[in-house]
Amino acid sequence: MKFFVDTAEIDAIAELNDLGMVDGVTTNPSLIMKSGRDILEVTKEICDLVDGPVSAEVVATEADAMIAEGRKLAEIAENIAVKVPLTWDGLKTCKVLSGEGRMVNVTLCFSANQALIAAKAGATFISPFIGRLDDINIDGMDLIEDIRVIYDNYGFDTQILAASIRTVNHVTECARLGADVMTAPPGVIKSLASHPLTDKGLAAFLSDWAKTGQKIL
Repeated sequence: MKFFVDTAEIDAIAELNDLGMVDGVTTNPSLIMKSGRDILEVTKEICDLVDGPVSAEVVATEADAMIAEGRKLAEIAENIAVKVPLTWDGLKTCKVLSGEGRMVNVTLCFSANQALIAAKAGATFISPFIGRLDDINIDGMDLIEDIRVIYDNYGFDTQILAASIRTVNHVTECARLGADVMTAPPGVIKSLASHPLTDKGLAAFLSDWAKTGQKIL
């Protein structure tokens, strides 16, 4: 499974990228606002830093304006994936931009039917929001499973990009169910290395080592 990091913070991306933990980056207007940076400037810096797709989101809501914004964002770098919402105008935009050979990430997906029509419109990525479904007592993993089955049934090339990842269990389940990609904040990705038994075992090893009075260096 590919790991995308969901942030516009350059330092956080760089740290994970150096460890080989970044296959791409997703941003959105809220993350850009949080970074305090100009969208074109920070997106270009991210694209220069990572080799994989970098999702940059349009903010218009009408198709013609979305298309214009998408083309502007795509000029930033070759690895831009234009991010559009899963609305009818967003699907029109997806069809046009994907027809021009551009990567398109269709976001804010909450149903299998939405994922189906996004694939038919040529989406490179579909972004189902797991955590937000969990918030309203709907199991987001059921959606991942449904999309996987539908896409496999008909041979769609659209990649399932599991979004709104909030816990390490989300990551495990997405990998188990066959999501192609997951995107998560840096903190969630780093927490994948944590386990209380690892900490307990390390503490015991260090305690025993201290009793030997030895040093390696």
